Amino acid sequence: MADKKGHNNTPTINNRKAYHEYFIDETYEAGLVLVGTEVKSVRQGKVNISEAYCSADDRADIWVRNMHISPYEQGNRYNAEPLRDRKLLLKKAEINKLLKKVGEKGYTIIPLKIYFVRGYAKMLIGLARGKKLWDKRDAIAAKDTERRRQQEMSERY
Repeated sequence: MADKKGHNNTPTINNRKAYHEYFIDETYEAGLVLVGTEVKSVRQGKVNISEAYCSADDRADIWVRNMHISPYEQGNRYNAEPLRDRKLLLKKAEINKLLKKVGEKGYTIIPLKIYFVRGYAKMLIGLARGKKLWDKRDAIAAKDTERRRQQEMSERY
């Protein structure tokens, strides 16, 4: 099931909307605190992080808010609340650096990806700045021209 590097064939949950809405300046890998049957639901890929965001509380802990993990079908009463806040595990220096940057205007922390490493749930979070409408249009135009160029190259050969 798992190879020697600790990777297994569980799905990786990506936040594709984040790359369209934000410029990602830095990324950090954080542990994700899950309870009960949430791990089984994440392994099945029943997670939605497109509307999720991260914020800090007064004790300098970083939490993921608005992340939906569907209840596990065989979990009955042991299922946790689908939209509850979940804690992220980061080093103190990383937390301080993130909080300092978020204090500046225009920066936020968003989840980019959820995956498993050696049986532990990990979340890739990004320090992001919001894109303006014209930035989004430029990105879409660049993707279209690249797609057309690839199509012409494949037709040529």
